[in-house]
Amino acid sequence: MTHPRAAIAAATARLAAAGVSSARVDAELLIAHLLGIDRGRLVAVDDPLPTAVAARYAQLVERRASRVPLQHLTGIAPFYGLDLAVGPGVFIPRPETELLVEAALAVLPTDRPTTVVDLCAGSGAIGLAIAHHRPSAAVHSVEIDPDALGWLRTNRDRRAALGDRPITVHRADVTGPDLLTELSGRVDVVVTNPPYVPSGAVLEPEVRDHDPHRALFADVDGLAVIATMVEPIRRLLVPGGRALIEHDDSHAAGVEALFDARSGFERTEGRTDLAGRDRFVVTRRASTVEPA
Repeated sequence: MTHPRAAIAAATARLAAAGVSSARVDAELLIAHLLGIDRGRLVAVDDPLPTAVAARYAQLVERRASRVPLQHLTGIAPFYGLDLAVGPGVFIPRPETELLVEAALAVLPTDRPTTVVDLCAGSGAIGLAIAHHRPSAAVHSVEIDPDALGWLRTNRDRRAALGDRPITVHRADVTGPDLLTELSGRVDVVVTNPPYVPSGAVLEPEVRDHDPHRALFADVDGLAVIATMVEPIRRLLVPGGRALIEHDDSHAAGVEALFDARSGFERTEGRTDLAGRDRFVVTRRASTVEPA
């Protein structure tokens, strides 16, 4: 029988040889997943692995070595304190997007009920995190892809079962002129992590082969989707409302220019991630409403 430490060491070596940059962490997370424990408790596991567990672990390690995303193997993506169900057909939420949630919570009014719209919602990560941490907010999450919608609804139902205020899910085109017309001029915060990868970008196999391309690419320059969202965002926001838009780290100036060029917005500014890369912009609907 195999001892967990030996199995983890062998798995780490196999993953590292396959080019997985987080080889040790992934090896530990996979075995913790199979044992049904937190990764931090692995140090206390001294019993040899049951034969069936060792065999299943070897299978998962090989799949990870073939660059299947870790989250597809465990079925879970941690995000801003939540465990979200993910798998084929939906974009896996990234840790850097947690900064977008943090910034949205910081600008969301706390003295009254509020309305939040999450565009290109995917798994629902952003909207669900906001709903969890701000129960007074009515959150509307918009997605058009049928596969992603399935994951979004699953996560909505799971969070509601755990006591969070349910979010409202809409199947809609975020660039359409009739997007959420019933909420026009009533939204305090619009937040989005839209497709923004330039079509010729070189991506890691986990992203290139497993994240849905519809959630990644936005034409040659990566700005096509964001450009068509500017007017719907303007229409949705209350005067003084904020929009937060994640973008490629080469897009800060371009995204700021898109909003600065459209009357009705002010105070557009870029924000960086923990590595100092340009990550998202925050803009404000002008307090004085101008004609569309």
